[in-house]
Amino acid sequence: MRIAVTGATGKVGGEVARLLTIEADGEGRLRLIVRDAARAPREPGAEIAVADFSDAAACRAAFADVDALLLVSAGESADRIEQHRTAITAAAEAGVGHIVYTSFLGASPSAEFTLARDHGATEQLLRDSGVAWTFLRDSFYADVLLDFAGEDRVIRGPAGVGRCAYVARADVAEVAARILRDPAPWAGRALDLTGPVAVTLGEAALLMTRARGAEYEYVDETLEEARASRAPYGAPDWQVDAWISTYTAIGSGELDVVSGDVELVLGRAPRTLEETVADPL
Repeated sequence: MRIAVTGATGKVGGEVARLLTIEADGEGRLRLIVRDAARAPREPGAEIAVADFSDAAACRAAFADVDALLLVSAGESADRIEQHRTAITAAAEAGVGHIVYTSFLGASPSAEFTLARDHGATEQLLRDSGVAWTFLRDSFYADVLLDFAGEDRVIRGPAGVGRCAYVARADVAEVAARILRDPAPWAGRALDLTGPVAVTLGEAALLMTRARGAEYEYVDETLEEARASRAPYGAPDWQVDAWISTYTAIGSGELDVVSGDVELVLGRAPRTLEETVADPL
């Protein structure tokens, strides 16, 4: 069985590659698909293929003879859905057997988190592709809270007292690796990957303080404050809307979901927020 992993230079894709290498069943059975070969992880026995999601021919070549493919969603961009369309069409044309896609919790055209709408559209492309699929609907990553806090260790955004069960990147990677090894039982399933408990950002800051031995804080912003505080970055409107909707999606209650799907796949409870931020991926 040949498994291919896109996004192998990233946090999740790279960890999936590492996990699959540990149990590799022979030379050339794992293919790492990257945009820059110089940055590809050097995993023993793994093939390296170079392809960008916007290049249909390169994707078809990279996906050839692949039984199971991890399709890590493209980076945030205005044309992300079109990139996904190109990659999925290429996978179908190349005869890929099964696609595991990193989606988002509550992915749909009407999701409060604007980027989850991209994921909803991509899920539909996969349903229509004729290729067997599994959706990993990840909650927000607990690891990313450290990035949100930044050097001053303050998380700012209009989330109020909304709750989210932040998931560890490492758990998502482990779930993906487990399914890629034997995808058939998971065909046609959308798995909600969350942490074990939903917390407010204020509570998350306290847990981060406890786990890391340095004080973290959450500052609840109004929508106007959130837009003003992000204006200096000069980002396009769609991206600013995505940044702000990260918090409004939490505040709306849409992400107040605790799922047992991590445990269903792995046979153990998901990592806690404290465990994750103490040792982030």
